[in-house]
Amino acid sequence: MLKQQSVPQWLRATGAVRVMEAPPDSEISVGQRLRALREERGLSIRSLAQKSRLSVNTLSLIENGKTSPSVATLQQLAGALAVPMTAFFETGAPPNRLVYTKSGQRRAISFTHGTLENLGGGLINSTAEPFFVKLAPHASSGSQPIVHTGYEFVFCLKGRIVYRIEDRTYLLEAGDSLLFESHLPHQWQNVESKPSEFLLLLCPSDAHDHPTDRHFSKV
Repeated sequence: MLKQQSVPQWLRATGAVRVMEAPPDSEISVGQRLRALREERGLSIRSLAQKSRLSVNTLSLIENGKTSPSVATLQQLAGALAVPMTAFFETGAPPNRLVYTKSGQRRAISFTHGTLENLGGGLINSTAEPFFVKLAPHASSGSQPIVHTGYEFVFCLKGRIVYRIEDRTYLLEAGDSLLFESHLPHQWQNVESKPSEFLLLLCPSDAHDHPTDRHFSKV
């Protein structure tokens, strides 16, 4: 998001960029999004607790910003609300034809072994899901291979990440990239004893496919 004075008048007039004050920090308010999604569906906290198999107390803490849910918890909530997990990154503002994000203003969600920052939230009819991923030491996608539609692109920024695709192993160090058809069974792991960082671009060919959920809901 951009501050009003930082955007030229000719660009504001196109409507391509939504001009808003930057949030006080980069952490997305998952609680506010959860409450909005729940209320849009006419669900009480108790009803959502039953559908998601989470406690009323847990949902209340999340909605009031008292606790940060794991990606696994968000996956349970996404399933109960019938939305993709990326819905928790959205702000409810009108979609854009262009998304421009300054460093330090990206919206982030924490998961068990790192953080996930959505780089493309709010883009109209987007079939690409770009993320900045920071992995804790030795974090992995789990024991079960991931399979989804479309393509997957990985660009290592820092550290070393191993991708296993079918029966082959690829070591990605800073500057290395990998592009593959994502119906091929794959897994990833940070093989460093310190955090590793990479860009992840998921391009599902099926609008109903949500590969983000499979990549991060169990880690």
